[in-house]
Amino acid sequence: MSDQQPSAHEYDTTPGETSSSPGSSTDADSGSSLGSKSWSFVKEILSIAVIALVISFLIKTFVLQAFWIPSGSMENTLVFGDRVIVSKIQAGPLGIDRGDVVVFEDPDDWLPPEVRTDRGPVLNPVVRGLEFVGLAPTGQGNHLIKRVIGVGGDQVECCDEDGRMSVNGVPLDEDYLFPGDEPSEFPFDITVPDDSLWVMGDHRSISGDSRLHDDGTGAVGSVPTDRIVGQAMALVWPLGRADWFQNPQTFSTIGEPPTVQDP
Repeated sequence: MSDQQPSAHEYDTTPGETSSSPGSSTDADSGSSLGSKSWSFVKEILSIAVIALVISFLIKTFVLQAFWIPSGSMENTLVFGDRVIVSKIQAGPLGIDRGDVVVFEDPDDWLPPEVRTDRGPVLNPVVRGLEFVGLAPTGQGNHLIKRVIGVGGDQVECCDEDGRMSVNGVPLDEDYLFPGDEPSEFPFDITVPDDSLWVMGDHRSISGDSRLHDDGTGAVGSVPTDRIVGQAMALVWPLGRADWFQNPQTFSTIGEPPTVQDP
């Protein structure tokens, strides 16, 4: 008969008692840790999303903004449905030059009352929110897009004996005009007020631009520079037409505005 003693694991627990087993405190700690990690991940994603929205809003407000083209007044440079990126820096410290394509706020009821597309009670606030933070291109609203022909002090006249428009006496070779269009369907001779721009669409025959809103002097039809949103820098959609905008060479030959001689 052996006097060998049983090992520790051979002893049974007393009835009603349980030993530590998987699925008790260890599982609880594991679940708590998993939940904490999941919440941390969610918070990190939310923080990144908020930061991205803030950055997008700041970029849209001070640097770049996307716009879509709602009409044919700039054909064929821009056509209905195109998306463009507008630099707001040019509206400030870098300035706007003759020949630039600019977006500006409606200066004096040039546009009819806006009729927004109704996308339903769910999508309407979503789209407007995306436009507000800069994640969706801004539609027409109270904005227009045209080409700058004259800046403050310029004398803009149309047309000379060869049917060309001139700025400060220099005729323009406007190869960007819509095929078949004349520089203007009616004559004018104006002086652009200081701190203003004379703007015209490239599709002159259908463009409601400075000519149509002027009183014959340039004072009414010119757009104040404080209404300028920025300069169109690039056509980004559709991809097949994507391109950078270049200032037409013809504007480089224009001299300074004529000076007023003292009597």
